[in-house]
Amino acid sequence: MIRYEWLGVEDLANALRKKSETDYRKVERKNILEMRNRAVSSSNPSSGGTPVDTSELRLSASVGGDVFGYTKDYAPHVEFGHRLVGGGYVGGQYYLRSNVNIQQPIFKQDLITEMRK
Repeated sequence: MIRYEWLGVEDLANALRKKSETDYRKVERKNILEMRNRAVSSSNPSSGGTPVDTSELRLSASVGGDVFGYTKDYAPHVEFGHRLVGGGYVGGQYYLRSNVNIQQPIFKQDLITEMRK
């Protein structure tokens, strides 16, 4: 399993949770769905899209509750890179990290906007 977390928004997220768990869940769900949509709409890893070879990885992009991820077992190998059987190394494409980095300021702004309501 690959896990990334947004840093620097914990206090803001907790404040919104205290104000309204429903509002927090709405913001959280919106941002997770935006990440999933970005992942399946582009094949450019640097823009948060899922790399495409056979399309299996892209098709495995899924949302479950408050988590976005990939169900293919080789997803971490594409994300972080891997060694080849005969020697050599295939570098990571960091497609999920790019997606998280793109979404983080959007998530933060959504939290701020919801807190001001």
